[in-house]
Formats: sequence, C-alpha cells, structure tokens
Amino acid sequence: MNRARLALGCGLAVLASAGMAGARGDMTAASARVWVGVTDPVQARTDYQLKCQGCHRPDGSGDDHSNPPMRGVVARFLGVPGGREFIGRVPGVATVDLDDARLANLVNWTLHRFDPDHLPRDFRPYTAEEIGALRAHPLRLERAETRARLVKAFDDQG
Repeated sequence: MNRARLALGCGLAVLASAGMAGARGDMTAASARVWVGVTDPVQARTDYQLKCQGCHRPDGSGDDHSNPPMRGVVARFLGVPGGREFIGRVPGVATVDLDDARLANLVNWTLHRFDPDHLPRDFRPYTAEEIGALRAHPLRLERAETRARLVKAFDDQG
C-alpha cells in the first residue's frame, strides 16, 4: 500500500512538474513550432486575462454584440485581404496599454489559443514593428463595417 502511494505521489509530482514547465513557457521544440511567435506564453495569458477577457471572456467566446467571439474565428481573418491588418487595428488591440513587443506576443498567443484550426500553414507571426505600424491607425467608426465585410469574405470562402 505504501509503495502504491509513493508511486502515485511520484507520478503526480512528475505530472505537476511538467504542467508547471508548460505554464512557465518552457516549451519543447515541437510545441515551440506550434506556438510560433509566442515568446512568453505566461505573459501572454496574463495580459489576456488583464486586458481582454473582461469583454471577450476567458474562453474567447465574446458576446456576439459589441465583443465578438475569437474562439474558432480570429485566425480566419488572416485568410482574407485586409484581415491581418484588421486584427492589429481593432480598438481593443490598437489602444491597449502594452508595448508593441508584448502586444505582438499577446496577439500571436490569442491566434494559437483560440483558433489554431484556422491558422494558415505558412503563418507569419506578428512582430513588434508590424503591430506598432498597425496600431498607429486604429479603426474607429468603420470597425463594425470592416469586420462585417471581412467575415462575409471568409464565410464566402467556406
């Protein structure tokens, strides 16, 4: 009985240790490829919790009114003309109080976290420089119309 408890305890310790390594952002070569462009997943998750989930919800489901869902949708914007730029110019991205490098990390994390199935095979992660250039021209009044046009474009693609 004691051996069984010891083995179980050791097994749980190994699993917990592996889980903590992932939480700290220590990624294997395979997972690093999957999360390309995410330099610090723990920081990205924290930034999402503090800056995004209040409106887009912890699971990225949004509310379909003023805070659109990201889960299963957000990476689809990358497949239509103007969609990549849209992601960097929406008000919640363009005006958030994060520096460009942290914001690029967060945007890339969000794409991987909430819509990995729609990430293009040749996904090019956002860089701090690209985010800086995009957020210099935030969408304001045309946000809803631009989003509707882009959603129609990717819905038309199937």
